[in-house]
Amino acid sequence: MASEHCGPQSPGSAIMTFRPTMREFSDFSKYIAYMESQGAHRAGLAKVIPPKEWRARQSYEDVSDILISSPLQQVVSGQAGVFTQFHKKKKAMTVGQYRELANSKKYQTPPHLSFEDLERKYWKSRFFGSPIYGADVNGSLFDENTQYWNVAQLGSILDLLKQECGIVIEGVNTPYLYFGMWKATFAWHTEDMDLYSINYLHFGQPKTWYAVPPEHGRRLEHLARQLFPGSSQGCQAFLRHKVALISPTVLKENGIPFGRMTQEAGEFMVTFPYGYHAGFNHGFNCAEAINFATQRWIDYGKVASQCSCGEARVSFSMDAFVRLLQPERCEPLKPQGHGSVDYPEVTSHPSQGTFTLTQRHPCAGPLRCLVSRALNSCPYAKVGSESQRLSASKLLAPQFTVPVRRFSKQASQASLVSMDTADARAPDFSQHSQQADRVLDRSPQISLPLKETDLNSTDTGSPPAP
Repeated sequence: MASEHCGPQSPGSAIMTFRPTMREFSDFSKYIAYMESQGAHRAGLAKVIPPKEWRARQSYEDVSDILISSPLQQVVSGQAGVFTQFHKKKKAMTVGQYRELANSKKYQTPPHLSFEDLERKYWKSRFFGSPIYGADVNGSLFDENTQYWNVAQLGSILDLLKQECGIVIEGVNTPYLYFGMWKATFAWHTEDMDLYSINYLHFGQPKTWYAVPPEHGRRLEHLARQLFPGSSQGCQAFLRHKVALISPTVLKENGIPFGRMTQEAGEFMVTFPYGYHAGFNHGFNCAEAINFATQRWIDYGKVASQCSCGEARVSFSMDAFVRLLQPERCEPLKPQGHGSVDYPEVTSHPSQGTFTLTQRHPCAGPLRCLVSRALNSCPYAKVGSESQRLSASKLLAPQFTVPVRRFSKQASQASLVSMDTADARAPDFSQHSQQADRVLDRSPQISLPLKETDLNSTDTGSPPAP
């Protein structure tokens, strides 16, 4: 199994790139475990380039009639390097209409010499023009017979959410399509419940990604509270609103380690639990994404922050995951038929080293191995006895019909403004102008040379100059 990473990056935050063979690629869960054994999760983000013989879909000629029901125009307010991004809902349009718009003179990608040149243009011109993002479109473009790494059929332990609880959250355990154009942006955030995510770029222009290692997530949150005091006072986890943009220059000047990677068509990006990430699109493209989980995620899910203002709250009970996959941590059921399992409180965040892949076998006990194996989540499980298989099947198949509840996860209401109220809703930065002046005393131009280096090289490159 080979891997490489992109440089230069902040020290200790190199984003790795993996190129599995078809045999390695055939077991999704096992390969994710391998990536983590190589330390890929430490950067919070990794790239996977599929084998050449693999195809997600045979043809994309029939996608033009897909309806983008709620395109979002992105408007920013702020100062160089620190922005708040608002969304204005636009009229529904088809993908064909969106493509024409993205390639029009008003929205098209500017001439550029390289990815780093385009990146400089992005940060210099973020105030100018308001791109439209065709985000959160229900559906999948993977062919149904695509066996491996089919985003719509990953088969991870997150499937327990529907099987045990009857809960379907669109965009979390069902796939979303994202149609992008030049400068269409996804702001700094971690995934809902700090889950893993996987993003496949079906076709079109690349995406640039930024990622902060999970072990430095608290530092990014602290900086964000300083840069966006108004938003911080209104919500304890305001970064879940996906409206805060902080440039690489600001991160570097404040000592926040980060990595960057460009994703091209036909490539996967995997984000890891509590990995903050952000990025932008280079031009018209189409990506597909969904969340997934491994056993390592469970401790993250228990302590995941929640939007306290209610504008972007996506949460669910961890009981089923603890009951089936961490039974040794369960206390007796709560009395009086509450039906909720108690488990010991996690006193420190998993990103700070309270749980690692190598601390123990990822599945404790043969029954838990079988449960995980049945969900394609445990590469270490062996076939057990017939009685064990029957016990596992009983755990996975409830003896009653679980009613399915479907929830829609759309853009944060906190970021939505009407065409008439955009200016009125824009934040007032004058209250912390002195602080902003100290942090943002810079030219917005940045030099970001991007090149791939061999993983065995000890030189990951120096951070980019502002």
